[in-house]
Amino acid sequence: MPRFAANLTMMYNEHGFLERFAAAARDGFKAVEYLFPYDFPATEIKARLDGYGLTQALFNAPPGDWAAGERGMASLPGREDEFRRAIDTALEYTRVLGNRKLHVMAGLIGADQSRERHRELYLQNLAYAARNAQAEGVLIVIEPINTRDMPGYFLNRQDDAQAICAEVGAPNLKVQFDCYHCQIMEGDLAMKLKRDMAGIGHIQVAGVPERHEPDHGELNYPYLFELIDTLGYDGWIGCEYWPRAGTSEGLGWLRSYLQRNA
Repeated sequence: MPRFAANLTMMYNEHGFLERFAAAARDGFKAVEYLFPYDFPATEIKARLDGYGLTQALFNAPPGDWAAGERGMASLPGREDEFRRAIDTALEYTRVLGNRKLHVMAGLIGADQSRERHRELYLQNLAYAARNAQAEGVLIVIEPINTRDMPGYFLNRQDDAQAICAEVGAPNLKVQFDCYHCQIMEGDLAMKLKRDMAGIGHIQVAGVPERHEPDHGELNYPYLFELIDTLGYDGWIGCEYWPRAGTSEGLGWLRSYLQRNA
């Protein structure tokens, strides 16, 4: 039976961030994820998690200057020291919040920049992150992101992400399989899930192409959820989508799963 985590960056924007935990719990979610927790003390977020009986499923390591357009540092030459500090900060938060998965973003690459140099550094930085996270019992995940939503992002394909993980060779480094991004870039999701499940550490969903609720768009999510169960995935599935209207009003697709899990 799939287990769903509300993405509090995209969902429940009717509320301030710290109020979204209560809203998610009222709607039956047992876990949450979001992009970044760093605007708030970890202890303040932990109080919300504990107060509403929520599990922290995942968040991202600091990505550089997000407001200025940066989307990670792991593949960026010259940012090695900042990247290592970012991993230290992220792991400090995992110790308090209790999540065992951390997404590390690769960053953007310009058309005139050396992909080979970025890849070499990416592998080195991922090895560093995985080594330090392993001591904390944390899994590092990397996510291929589509070029329509994030032009220039270094990592775009599932096979490339799996190859990178294999090359680094860390037991706690896996791929974050976002169905939305994969459908836009590659399609054939069922076969990729079957091919790669052993190397998948986290799954996220959204409708395609508008990135709304997963009952809207071109993907057959009931089939995919059943397949994911059959393949033995027992982690949280992150609902990383923009609600069409109110978040709670759009959760009809979820209610049957929650009732079966009650």
